Amino acid sequence: MQQAAKNKTPSGARFLAGVAAGALLSITVAAQAQQAASGASGTVAQGRVTAMPVAPTVPAAPAPPMPQSASIPHGAGAPERGLPAMPVPMPAQPAPGASAASAAEEASAASAASAASAASAASAASEAQAPEVPLPPEPPEPNVAQRTGMPPDGAYAMRQVFAKEVDRRLTVPAADQQAYGRLLQRTLDEDGHGDLSDEFIVMVDRSANVQAIFVYFRAKPGDAWSMIGASPVSTGRPGSYDHFVTPAGVFQHVPGNMDFRAEGTLNEFNIRGYGARDMRIYDFGWADGERGWGKGGKSPMRFQMHATDPEKLEPLLGMRHSKGCVRIPSTLNVFFDHHGILDAQYEARAAEGESMWVLKATRKTTPWAGHYLVVVDTGRKARPAWSPGPGKAARQHIPAGANMVD
Repeated sequence: MQQAAKNKTPSGARFLAGVAAGALLSITVAAQAQQAASGASGTVAQGRVTAMPVAPTVPAAPAPPMPQSASIPHGAGAPERGLPAMPVPMPAQPAPGASAASAAEEASAASAASAASAASAASAASEAQAPEVPLPPEPPEPNVAQRTGMPPDGAYAMRQVFAKEVDRRLTVPAADQQAYGRLLQRTLDEDGHGDLSDEFIVMVDRSANVQAIFVYFRAKPGDAWSMIGASPVSTGRPGSYDHFVTPAGVFQHVPGNMDFRAEGTLNEFNIRGYGARDMRIYDFGWADGERGWGKGGKSPMRFQMHATDPEKLEPLLGMRHSKGCVRIPSTLNVFFDHHGILDAQYEARAAEGESMWVLKATRKTTPWAGHYLVVVDTGRKARPAWSPGPGKAARQHIPAGANMVD
């Protein structure tokens, strides 16, 4: 027990020792805090945070006061997102030696982007230029009669040939024949062909109440046009998608829009859209057609004149029923083809040695071969008796898919 008593320390000495130990501890903690603050590249003084300068010669701007709730743990890196009222770290600056290389890379990237943009714009401009454009008109080649001054008797005699070879014919009164002749002349005048003569010309009235095709001829520019024959047709019927109103105007028949012949095959609706095998499709190239669906407007369409299915669609001639082309009777197609009614330009190319494969070796081209198809619209309010529409039986037996062919 006594040994224990010797180890006791008086209370005053214990108090002085505690004070000394506390002072030493305070000095140690302060030194550690200063070292830690120095390692964090900043100083804490009077409640303000001041960033250390990036370069010794450039002093840093003082930061706003540190809020009471904000703190940076010792040894922690800069946060990805600054805490409230903290200075946001600036992005690293490139080294002086890398500045030129970086500028060169940026300039190269900008140049490449500019080139790509220009190429894209050029491509867009190229795509905007639709290839579906009409060919420029060709200088019309004179036919045999125009070159030789042949008397026109044979041309007028073609009336009898038409009546013999074409089975679907219209008997047009003399007054209407003359009226259409005057309309033909006005249309040619407007198109710059007012002096056309000594050749056949084909005209279509696309009026819903007419739907007829006419063949005309005159010997001299001052003469009245004389009708050779007329037949029923079907032109474009608006109201369905991809159906155009047949374009009006004067259309030149040239080998640049080469004709072709029907294969006579059946489509998915068992319809021969271009008619029987070997029927000729007269191609007049691209034309601006009025859309018969949606909000209307005009779009390029391929304008053709051709026969149609002789059993299923030919009975419907006399009413608008095509997708924009002109459907004609099969026998009229053969008449045009065999006599070369519109083949003046084709025959001229063949005479020059060009291969006009669509022309048959057995043809008997008329010396008065023509160049032009004219489409007009009389806008008749009533149906003339000489141009009846298809009968009730034909209308009641329109085959499925009939409006899906040209």
